[in-house]
Amino acid sequence: MGFAGAMAVALGLDALLGWPNWLVARIGHPVTWLGSLIGALDKRWNRATDAPWWRRIAGVAAAVLVVSLAAGLGWVVQSLMISAWSRVIAIGFLAMPFVATRSLYEHVAAVARPLLAGDVSAARVAVSMIVGRDPAKLDEAAIARAAIESLSENTSDGVVAPMFWGALFGLPGIIGYKAINTLDSMIGHRTERHKDFGWASARIDDVANFVPARLTGLLFAVVSANSKPALGCMLRDARHHRSINAGWPEAAMAGALSLRLCGPRFYHDELADEPWLNGSARDPAASDIMRALGLYVRAMLGVGGLLVILAFV
Repeated sequence: MGFAGAMAVALGLDALLGWPNWLVARIGHPVTWLGSLIGALDKRWNRATDAPWWRRIAGVAAAVLVVSLAAGLGWVVQSLMISAWSRVIAIGFLAMPFVATRSLYEHVAAVARPLLAGDVSAARVAVSMIVGRDPAKLDEAAIARAAIESLSENTSDGVVAPMFWGALFGLPGIIGYKAINTLDSMIGHRTERHKDFGWASARIDDVANFVPARLTGLLFAVVSANSKPALGCMLRDARHHRSINAGWPEAAMAGALSLRLCGPRFYHDELADEPWLNGSARDPAASDIMRALGLYVRAMLGVGGLLVILAFV
């Protein structure tokens, strides 16, 4: 069945079970373990007194170290497995924590519920858990927009990309990718502290997500009732996004739901004048978050079905 079958197992297990909160309380989560290592390297190797060129070199070394350790550990564990069927189940079980299918749905649904009930304050608190923009400046439309954008981008980063690299290389692929993604989320920012130290992590993440982001956009379009507008919006607007990758799933989602996404927003009291995706469409409402979640569920079923087919090819 190969690695595609193992990734189908991982996707199914995560959708059904997720990573239980009681287990998080006892041992944490593999991604937080990676985060602890990255945080320690950031603290020790990213010194403000060092020259920018040296901080960039240190950042390259940190990225290589983290990804090598993560992928290397996956390779060692995977190499110990012999039996084909037990290998598929074992790899799928071990890969499951690196897929965010269930948690992504739950985090976005947690924004929709209070917003549908008219509790904007509670919705602001919920959306602040998944986006970095200033929640105090978000009205209902901006909250819904932020939640849908997060769902779109993280479908690629949290599900499709891990499945893609896992289907290609098994545990080294999915764990190595998750190390890359965690590096980018922690230090791949254009802040004064991380613009040099996190440079390599951001560039590696761009490369790792290049194909999965475009596959995610295509997937959203295929499972949508508005496939042609979704594809058109993606091909027209994705390149205008500040990210070379995030614009593809976001633009496809905007076209599929006939909404406008992205646009100007506040980060740390500074206005980021981002371009609109599907700018002539209407602003999203609370109910549109549930429509987006419905599209997400269909996309996940599509991913699962494709993995099963690939497993038997």
